[in-house]
Amino acid sequence: MSETHSIGVPYGLQITLGFRKTVYEDGYSRFVLDLDDRHANRGGIPHGGVYAAMLDSALGAAASWADNARGYLPSVTLNLNISFVGKPDGQRLICDARRVGGGKSNVFCEGTIADEHGTIVARASGTFRVFPDRA
Repeated sequence: MSETHSIGVPYGLQITLGFRKTVYEDGYSRFVLDLDDRHANRGGIPHGGVYAAMLDSALGAAASWADNARGYLPSVTLNLNISFVGKPDGQRLICDARRVGGGKSNVFCEGTIADEHGTIVARASGTFRVFPDRA
């Protein structure tokens, strides 16, 4: 992978939920969340919306990386499919996302969320429209 780019300024929902971008490279990003009570559903595990927000953000970052002054290309999510496949153990979620295909405008990404022990708890694939002319 190429040189790690600027991590960037967090946006509103990212600040509210508390996840942070820790790696941002060409076609790859990692987001991390330290869990607390505000992330739990009634069953005491992270709410599916927490997973969805992390996956959408991480996959979108992997799709949007650019070697320009801003460090990214503006983009929107066209499609996001999530499978919830496990229950986390511990207090940290780690979301890894990779660009896996696409062209100049439509980009395909895949990602996972794992707990701090490496157990995968969610998987996602998504399609993102990037706007190179708006960079």
